[in-house]
Amino acid sequence: MPRASESVTVARLAVSAGSLRSAWIMLLVLISGFALSQAFRTAAGIMAPPLAQAFALTPQQLGLFAGSFHFAFGALQLFMGMGIDVYGPRRTVLAVFPLTVVGGLVTASADSYAGLLAGQVITGIGCAPAFLACTVFIARRFPSGQYASVNGAALGIGSVGLLLTGTPLAWVISAWGWRAGFIALAACAALAWLAILLLVREEPATAPAQRPNVLAALRGYGELFRLPQTFRIIGLSLFTYASFLALRGLWLGPLLIDRYGFSLVQSGHVAFALSVLGMIAPPLFGRLDPGDARRRRRWITGYTLGCAAIFGTMALPLGAVPEVALSLSIGLVSGYMVMQYADVRASYPALMTGRAMAVFTMAMFLGVALMQWLTGLAASAAAVLGVETYTAVFAAIAFFLVLGTCFYRFLPGPAPGSTAAGEPSQSAS
Repeated sequence: MPRASESVTVARLAVSAGSLRSAWIMLLVLISGFALSQAFRTAAGIMAPPLAQAFALTPQQLGLFAGSFHFAFGALQLFMGMGIDVYGPRRTVLAVFPLTVVGGLVTASADSYAGLLAGQVITGIGCAPAFLACTVFIARRFPSGQYASVNGAALGIGSVGLLLTGTPLAWVISAWGWRAGFIALAACAALAWLAILLLVREEPATAPAQRPNVLAALRGYGELFRLPQTFRIIGLSLFTYASFLALRGLWLGPLLIDRYGFSLVQSGHVAFALSVLGMIAPPLFGRLDPGDARRRRRWITGYTLGCAAIFGTMALPLGAVPEVALSLSIGLVSGYMVMQYADVRASYPALMTGRAMAVFTMAMFLGVALMQWLTGLAASAAAVLGVETYTAVFAAIAFFLVLGTCFYRFLPGPAPGSTAAGEPSQSAS
């Protein structure tokens, strides 16, 4: 009898290990779509100088060009959350992601500023489910205790897309022009869609009859916004990831080229190094996650203020070496943002996970669009006021990070005795 029992235990462990291995394979394939989304959203950081030259764009127009992707991406997160809750991550991504290819080709063929914006909007719509699908897939397929570490690993791996828009994209643009860069990204997106079609399978956590319909999922958002913690989480998420993307996705290239005379390829090298740190930092902070909700929220507050201090220092023209070092430090410290996902997951019941992540992601990427647009306005205003462009840009980013911290610290948290993910929640300190 003991031997039979041991055999059953071994068999169960083998099935569990096989299921986890299968989940990792499918997650890696889904991450390929997220990686291309990362590439498209940061392409403006390298594309900005040649686009400004080709279309005579102002800093404000460059900010709107970079932000239009994120406006489209963020505005559709609620609908993507409903789609994932009702139809599953795979079906939602397969239905929408082809627009990424279309948008890349539209941008590549644009002969006016309006054409550039249209391509960015279409691309943003196509990429809208890529990131959310990964986070929900992790929440459904992996043990709850592994969520922060697995999500951090996913963010790190997905940052391969940032590497594409560093030195490799700079080389492509230098050799064949900016249009070839968008065509290359569109081709990679097509390959990612094909891999998801062939290798990812749906395995919903509930029976089909128990899945919410679209109206029920929409009503669920009303429940979400009635919870007090929603607005404090949104208040911070508008500005954290937006600060990193404003640097990496828009202002890094122009900063190094205009302020310090770097070439396009040299600025691509710095972007590449920043992207490598962006890959390393999220898994690192995922493993450092303290677990305790109260302590995690203190860490989030402290690291956000630390990033604000770094951006405030970057506003000063300290020289090329210190500026590059500060930029790279942003790439490393920004890894703490992975803790925001664990904070969201711990703040809501398990049945709200998909929609809560959708609202969080919507706020995060609408914040990216808002940040890029507002920093573009700051750059334009700086020219009128006689202030150095990047002094205004980085001072504005520092201000918004402090503002987001105030929202997070002083808006109401979860009500005492409320539950999240089936366990008692803790109020923010």
